[in-house]
Amino acid sequence: MSDRAAIALAAAVVGGAWWSAAVPLAPALAVVAFALALRRPLTLVVGAALLASALGARAWAGLVPPGQPEAVAVEVVLLSDPVEVRGATKVDVGLGTRRVEAWARDRPAVVLGTLLAGERVVVEGRLRPPPPEARPWLARRHVSARLSVEEVGPARSGNLVSRMANGVRRTLVAGARPLDRDRRALLTGMVFGDDRDQSVVVADDFRAAGLTHLLAVSGQNVAFVLVLAGPVLRRLGLRSRWAASLGVIAFFGLVTRWEPSVLRASAMAALAVTATGLGRPASRRRVLALAVAGVVLVDPLLVRSVGFQLSVGASAGILALAAPLARGLPGPRWLAEALGVTLAAQVGVAPVLVPVFGGLPVASIPANLLAVPAAGPLMMWGCTAGLAAGILGPPFDAVLHQPSAWLLGWVAGVARWGAALPLGRMEAPHLVGLGVVATGVVVLRRRRRVGTGGEAGVTGRGSMVGIAGAVAGALVVLAPALEPVLVAPGEVVAAAPARGAQLWRSGAVVVVLDDADGASLLEGLRTRGVQRIDVVVARRGSSPLAATVSLLRSRLAVGAVLAPEGHQIRGAVVPAVGGMVEVGDLRIAVGANEPVLDVEVIAPAS
Repeated sequence: MSDRAAIALAAAVVGGAWWSAAVPLAPALAVVAFALALRRPLTLVVGAALLASALGARAWAGLVPPGQPEAVAVEVVLLSDPVEVRGATKVDVGLGTRRVEAWARDRPAVVLGTLLAGERVVVEGRLRPPPPEARPWLARRHVSARLSVEEVGPARSGNLVSRMANGVRRTLVAGARPLDRDRRALLTGMVFGDDRDQSVVVADDFRAAGLTHLLAVSGQNVAFVLVLAGPVLRRLGLRSRWAASLGVIAFFGLVTRWEPSVLRASAMAALAVTATGLGRPASRRRVLALAVAGVVLVDPLLVRSVGFQLSVGASAGILALAAPLARGLPGPRWLAEALGVTLAAQVGVAPVLVPVFGGLPVASIPANLLAVPAAGPLMMWGCTAGLAAGILGPPFDAVLHQPSAWLLGWVAGVARWGAALPLGRMEAPHLVGLGVVATGVVVLRRRRRVGTGGEAGVTGRGSMVGIAGAVAGALVVLAPALEPVLVAPGEVVAAAPARGAQLWRSGAVVVVLDDADGASLLEGLRTRGVQRIDVVVARRGSSPLAATVSLLRSRLAVGAVLAPEGHQIRGAVVPAVGGMVEVGDLRIAVGANEPVLDVEVIAPAS
């Protein structure tokens, strides 16, 4: 199969899975079998699309929520690692043939929090259909119900392979104890994708700097594991080496919990190992296309996963654009190649990031150039020295992880620096501008090549790409900087930076908080260019909202904080009922101050 045929096959499978029409399964299988037997690529593409559609329809049909709430008392198997969400513990569990999202608080939450995926526990609670607004994104994870856990009984280990995978994870975590909490969470995220203990501040830094991909396991991690296993694998015969390589890939996938990016990377690695073993090496484009087609046929709902889309987009961008960009960019080769990979990956993920998250941080380009070179050594050292540190324990663990601490400090520092850069984001208008520039460059190159017989077009390639890069950089950097100039002075801006929060700007900045999530709030304020808050109105005085206010203070310049009677927020003031707080052009009228703070923000008439 040629590269083009493989890409067409992948596109057909993805399109069919996205369509998910109720195509009869047997005829679709027959078309695929016929195409394979007679080696008809076009027929195979059509059959694969029909098969993916049929499988997708069956997957969606299997996500029928329970009709009515029902009490359950049964042993379940954990399908994910438990994660703390605002004082509760959430984990996906297998309940019969269902995948269920379980929630627990208090003692059951503490017990569940000590377990890992693959382990089993007896639970009692109530099984409910998920709320309508949550069903679409829960369905993408094959979750069709929610379980409110009221009691937790005895727990036991999973099967042998699961125990081995969990043993590796626990050993790596134990060895990282000498590191502080933030660096330990970064290490586990970069080595095996576990970022559950990452602080909101660090997560926001990595998100703002465009470095979150470092905390997701990718093809680089799989390649490093195969390199580490290389000395043993090379001692085996051809067939044994192939089987052992697949075993290493599968075990690493189990350790990293088969996240969407892991599925893509593992499928590519397995195909590459198989092709090499057969003496028929395939291009990386073909391997990526066949891997995408294969994993989507296994799990058609993956096409709705943002993580999978980003992983495929970044890989496709690098394979298609990294080399041409590196050849065209001026400067030293090592810098041109690194910049080419970074730019290519950003182009690949832009179609997903812009509509889903609103844009691409411009800071990701310099941040990736500085952070990625340290990420590779950190992953390899974390796998090898990290296991040794966990086995040997104190005082050897502190010594072994000293290089880890240096590298993690560098990566975290780059993320913090990148997050602070006032470069804004590339949004849809900026990308349109870049597309216009790129189209113009292509047209000019073709005309120049035709006019000079081709030689000048080749000679001037580097300079023209350099000019295009400069123009593109100007569009990217200056457009966000000019945005405040385009807003009329004194214009009132009211927005919702996150659910449970309201933002007002008119000569001052006022944020009203009800029950906002800290991570979403930081991201929403950052994307709106908020660097200071004159007044924070906390409508409730609870400890979660106190933590959110503390988080805002750690990231932004915060002035006064208003809160209700009996609040738990340090330094907050309780305003008098009927009072009026004036800040900038805004007025805050206080209607009540207990049990919640009821206010009205009054903006000047436009």
